[in-house]
Amino acid sequence: MNPWIAIGALALVSVLIPAGMIGVSALIRPSVPEQGKRATYESGEVPTGDARLQFNTQYYMVALLFLVFDIETVLIFPWTVIYRDALAMEGVGLVEVLAPMLVFIGILVVGLAWAWRKGVVQWMRTPAHERRTTHE
Repeated sequence: MNPWIAIGALALVSVLIPAGMIGVSALIRPSVPEQGKRATYESGEVPTGDARLQFNTQYYMVALLFLVFDIETVLIFPWTVIYRDALAMEGVGLVEVLAPMLVFIGILVVGLAWAWRKGVVQWMRTPAHERRTTHE
């Protein structure tokens, strides 16, 4: 028997079950249109203003930096375990083992310096920073 049949059956079931649940819930749900259901829900509070307002992108930049350096940590740990054994082998020098990781860390340091220079890691803008960014 072909093993791809089992994978195809699993894919079919994984599509049919959610689609069936959505279809059944659409058929049996009550449909009572009213204005209150179309209003934006604000945790029980009356919504004020427009739902589309400017959001500070600083939060996204900090989250992105966190992910980059979190992934760095995830990559460095296995690298140290693997290349510790490589150093024990003959014919492999310290330069061949350290160079790729030093290049990787160097690229991350350049990225961090760029983010620092652009003020991404600063939560509060100082007047000196505002003057510097407007003159660039």
